[in-house]
Amino acid sequence: MRFDSIKHRLPSREDIEKNACLRFLKEHLRDRNLWHFNRRSVPRATAIGLFCAFLPMPFEMLPAAVGAITFSANLPVSLAWVWISNPLTWIPLYTPAYLLGAKLLSVQAMPLEQITLGMLGSQLAALWLGCLIVGTVVSTIGYWAMRILWRIKVISSWKDRRHRHRLKAALKKAKTQVVSAAKKHRVESTHQPAQASHQSGASHVASSSPTQHHE
Repeated sequence: MRFDSIKHRLPSREDIEKNACLRFLKEHLRDRNLWHFNRRSVPRATAIGLFCAFLPMPFEMLPAAVGAITFSANLPVSLAWVWISNPLTWIPLYTPAYLLGAKLLSVQAMPLEQITLGMLGSQLAALWLGCLIVGTVVSTIGYWAMRILWRIKVISSWKDRRHRHRLKAALKKAKTQVVSAAKKHRVESTHQPAQASHQSGASHVASSSPTQHHE
């Protein structure tokens, strides 16, 4: 999927400004940097969004929006990455983080089959520690992955422009050659009747000369 088509799937500026959770940030949303798509704003937004997605708290969009405003990241991209955290993905996202936090804190972790949202809510220390670590790692990977993808996109666009430029130059050269050949053909077509007429006149003179001499 091309990046231009992905942009149309992101939340619009109007949608964000109408969001009740982000309404108090309306004055800050006038910053143009929040809406630009470039090699700096998009990777930053990816890192912020992924990090906030791993925060075990409601309304992750709030820290994601504040982070985007603070670091001049693309706001729609930042909020879009937060959406990977939802009621359907909380257990898959938070369970590995909880297990990591429990191990680092030397806390007896609950068996996987017994892990529920309620249980995770009762193990906040292990959960938060693990989520902060996993969120940092994932956001760092996301940042550099987006930088690489953006670089690939730039190189691909440059190659496409160079190919179009070469194709345009080749077509222009071919057109010039065709026009030149057509002009040459017209010139030759114009000269051929004149040469034929001249040769016919010369032949007529040569054939009439002996007769005149005999008389």
